[in-house]
Amino acid sequence: MITSVNNPLIKSTAKLQQKKIRDESNTYIIEGEHLIEEAQKKGLIKTIFTTNDKTKYKEAVLLSPHVMKKITDTKHVPPFAAIVYKHEAKHIGPQVLILEQIQDPGNLGTLLRSALAFNFTTVILDDCVDLYNPKVLRAAQGAHFHLNILTQSFETFKHNQPHSIIATGLKGTTLKPHKSPYALVLGNEGHGLKPQTLNQADSIITIPIQHIDSLNVAIAGSIIMHSLSQNEL
Repeated sequence: MITSVNNPLIKSTAKLQQKKIRDESNTYIIEGEHLIEEAQKKGLIKTIFTTNDKTKYKEAVLLSPHVMKKITDTKHVPPFAAIVYKHEAKHIGPQVLILEQIQDPGNLGTLLRSALAFNFTTVILDDCVDLYNPKVLRAAQGAHFHLNILTQSFETFKHNQPHSIIATGLKGTTLKPHKSPYALVLGNEGHGLKPQTLNQADSIITIPIQHIDSLNVAIAGSIIMHSLSQNEL
């Protein structure tokens, strides 16, 4: 059992709470048995840590609770954590979700879960909160292991891909069936999509609502992804 926070493995692992170190090492930390099981399905596990000396993970490194707290982000010390490898991006699918300047980790994680649920298997991140932020990972609940996620600008995507662009705005039309390939673009929580993005869209849609001015971007995006997945030409 490792009982010292000054152990070299613990010190290097704790540094993965920094985005710079995650980027340099191409690894990041996940917490909880569910995420570990999802990462194992993809063969992405590097090291498993636990505070449970009777764990089924025989290769796990046993830590004392205060050492586990050193390498994790949650308020309550989790019984399991792991270092995992980032997985490489693959072929861009016919249904794409593009996220522009999403800054709330909970929103990004929720949108990733909805993207997977509604078969938007490719997600493009344009100037968003870090994908491997611990709060994003918790909200995504393992969805990121099963999605093709790329970091690139909207302009780069539009220049290189044949997808029709579906943007969202307060003055758009109601949702109509679309033929794939298409890409749904969602914008920043406070400001929405950039004007230049809206100008390049093939169609702009909105969700008719009553009694309030707008919906949270994760809720609105989930509703639209569900509708699009049910209404393809």
